[in-house]
Amino acid sequence: MEVDSWETWNSFRMLCDHHSQLVVALDIKRVLPPENSLKRWFGEPVTAAILDTEIFLTKARGNTLYLPKRHQKLIADLFHLDTRIVISEIKVPTSAQSAAGSKSQPLLAYWSQVSNIYKQRDPVSEQERSEFYTRDILQPSLRPSRNYSHAISYDDHEKDLVKYLHYEIAISRALLERVPDERASVIATVLVVVGAGRGRLVHASLKAAERTGRKLRVYAVEKNPQTVIALDELIRANNWDNTVSVVSSDVRDWSAPERADILVSDFLGSFGDNELSPESLDAAQRFLEKDGISIPSSYTSFLQPLTAPKLYQEAKARKDILHSESACLVNLHNVARLTPSQQVFTFSHPKCSDNQSNQRYQKLEFRIPTDTGSAMVHGFAGYFNATLYKSVLFGTEPSTMTPNLNTWLPMFFPLRTPICVHRGSILEVHFWRCVDSRKVWYEWCVTSPSSSPIHNCNGRSCWMDL
Repeated sequence: MEVDSWETWNSFRMLCDHHSQLVVALDIKRVLPPENSLKRWFGEPVTAAILDTEIFLTKARGNTLYLPKRHQKLIADLFHLDTRIVISEIKVPTSAQSAAGSKSQPLLAYWSQVSNIYKQRDPVSEQERSEFYTRDILQPSLRPSRNYSHAISYDDHEKDLVKYLHYEIAISRALLERVPDERASVIATVLVVVGAGRGRLVHASLKAAERTGRKLRVYAVEKNPQTVIALDELIRANNWDNTVSVVSSDVRDWSAPERADILVSDFLGSFGDNELSPESLDAAQRFLEKDGISIPSSYTSFLQPLTAPKLYQEAKARKDILHSESACLVNLHNVARLTPSQQVFTFSHPKCSDNQSNQRYQKLEFRIPTDTGSAMVHGFAGYFNATLYKSVLFGTEPSTMTPNLNTWLPMFFPLRTPICVHRGSILEVHFWRCVDSRKVWYEWCVTSPSSSPIHNCNGRSCWMDL
């Protein structure tokens, strides 16, 4: 029976208690395992890949060396992970020496083929360059009711042109449907921006009104007193005083002077609801017209099991339970996504009933593909998709993610102890969104193929203040 090289590696790693200095070099053979089996290695600390010269093929015409397509793709993927490629001279045939053009440099032709793969990679974008030093680094998630965003956070978010363009399109469509052309010069739509920040959503709303020829009366509600100063300056600088009223208040404490036709908010977090969007919009719904529009109108969170030893080791190194069960933001890079993601929670606005709770529970069953082999689960990636208005959507879920949407990093929900899953097995996960009078928090656990403790019980390690 053929030995699975990953299982050999994993057994050795477990004997060494997942030591952070363990790395692995892959010996690439001519016959490669299935694609899903190969992908497991993308989450491992692969520092080098050894290519035997016997892998290379020779074209009938011209004696030119080349690599099979699957090997080319594998090497390109390994380059993406900054893996070193080592060419091993097991036996260099005479034809290859001739192709190299020099018997004194018999590996030159092989090096040239690998070098061409490196050169054919997609160019690194400015966004990727800026994120290089944040790869696979655990970052604390924002606790919105306790923390005011710093100026640098606003700067980062406001650079996301794709996000605000989607908001502008959604608001435009809502205005066109709400106000017919023949009434456009008469009716002023009341639009409330909840969590106005430094004014990007206000600007998007006014651009939508200009684009559609509709009149607006805008209330920009912002609780951060420092941000309100910047918001006021923006309004005055653009002579929007007659259209926009700045409200320095928490939306939960504000008494609106009139009902809103459209409610626009930017409380979406990396997991959809993890920055208290449901609770914030519940508070705002009381001053929305019965037929009023909420932008976004709904959002859904997603979970995906990951092999991520680098993230596990970082949490483990801190040697306390707080870090080993705290959800974090991560620029995922050196990870293996073991199955497609699955939906967790969906929230829709406005709510049909004021009595509807924001507590949630979901059981998920992830089937490990039969051609994957065994794998280690270190935690779960969290994403979201949002419907802003009808067909205007954006999100971070990998299979449907919006290109160049860079406001949100994925969430990472760690497991205190990694769980080994086998080909064709079911990974059963339970996930809760819990709410009490003071805070909101998540709890999670695994019950198959083995059981884990419930993580973050009663929000002891991470939570969001109400």
